[in-house]
Amino acid sequence: MIRKEELQLVQEWDKTFPQSDKVAHEKVTFVNRYGVTLAADLYAPKSSARAMNGKLPAIAVSGPFGAVKEQCSGLYAQTMAERGFLTIAFDPSFTGESGGTPRYMASPDINTEDFMAAVDFLSLDERVDPERIGIIGICGWGGMAINAAALDTRVKATVASTMYDMTRVNAKGYFDSEDSEEQRYAKKQALCAQRLTDLKAGEYAPGGGVVDPLPEDAPYFVKDYYDYYKTDRGYHARSLNSNAGWNVIGCQSFLNQPILQWSQEIRSAVLVIHGEKAHSCYFGRDAYQKMADGMFPENKELMIIPGASHTDLYDGGAEHVIPFDKMEAFFGEYLG
Repeated sequence: MIRKEELQLVQEWDKTFPQSDKVAHEKVTFVNRYGVTLAADLYAPKSSARAMNGKLPAIAVSGPFGAVKEQCSGLYAQTMAERGFLTIAFDPSFTGESGGTPRYMASPDINTEDFMAAVDFLSLDERVDPERIGIIGICGWGGMAINAAALDTRVKATVASTMYDMTRVNAKGYFDSEDSEEQRYAKKQALCAQRLTDLKAGEYAPGGGVVDPLPEDAPYFVKDYYDYYKTDRGYHARSLNSNAGWNVIGCQSFLNQPILQWSQEIRSAVLVIHGEKAHSCYFGRDAYQKMADGMFPENKELMIIPGASHTDLYDGGAEHVIPFDKMEAFFGEYLG
């Protein structure tokens, strides 16, 4: 028996971006194959020339890693709905308004499944054409989106924006600077010790979100995160990155499981978007290159935004750099 958990969802508008009068908004829930009930904001265009036989193309959106749907993913979803797509922005398992316990855990498998469950939901919505469904993943969920596209043949087009490969950064460190057996072993030792500490304490220790206060000598990318998650620009009370972060052991399995294993076999279209100045740009370039060198390179594309940082692609930054026109054209081509 597939059953939904009854979630307590906030009904008033509590996003980090203003509400559009061009779309209708509602809260929805759906269940993944692990039985976790996911919460989402659904955005439907009030008018759309994209409907075929009364059915709309649809897009599921999630990310960044440690964010909530009231932040970046909601902005992407609402904007694409303004452009004629029915969209949902969802909170991944164990986070935000979605269900699942224990809270604040992550899993390469479960989080890939979250995208597939979103495709399930859209496929069964009577307003949606199930042959015209795409996904957008932001930051860590950019990697999850590509991973989902490699597994879910119903996904016709994927955008990975300012993406991270979360398994790579956990196992190898930033810029692969910790890519040795000794360093991975030390991480594993620390996480295994933390498991026992948590069990003895009867609760899971939080790992901490974005550092606050910000040290004067903080690296550029930490300042970039702080400027989004810890200020009025992007702070949200339910966001892990804005507050206490994932559990210390929340991402332990990422050390042992590469995602993107079969991305070279993705037949559907994929657009990778990254900022030129983003510390994470190497993730996007390498993910694109693997697909471009793969079996179906003709519908794979990399777009680098000149001068843009990692978080500029969260909300557009001061220069409004999110390439929504390009995304609209991309999804228009592959979803119709």
